[in-house]
Amino acid sequence: MRCIDLKVLVRFFTVLREIAGKKEDLLEFPDEDKVTIEMVINELVRRYGDKFKEYLYDDRTGNVRDFLQFLVNGRSASTLHGLKTTLKDGDILAIIPPVGGG
Repeated sequence: MRCIDLKVLVRFFTVLREIAGKKEDLLEFPDEDKVTIEMVINELVRRYGDKFKEYLYDDRTGNVRDFLQFLVNGRSASTLHGLKTTLKDGDILAIIPPVGGG
C-alpha cells in the first residue's frame, strides 16, 4: 500500500524570504506522521541552515523568538496550540516577522 504524503505550504516574509531565497516552500511529510508547526520549523532549519535557525531561535533560551507569529490558514497559532498545533494536508503556514512602522 502506498503512503500518501501530507503537504504543507509555508509562506515566508521579509528576512525569512531573503534567507530562503523564495516566498514559499511546499513541504511533504509521510501521512502517518502527526505533523506539527514545530516539525515544520525543524525541517525548514534543516533545509535552510544556520542563518534561518539563528533568525528563528533565541540563542540564549533556545526557544523560537517571541516576536514571530505563525498563522495556520490565516489563524494565529497562539489561539490554537502554539508550536504543537497539528497541521492537515493542504494547510498554509505563514511565518510572520514583526513589521516596522513609523
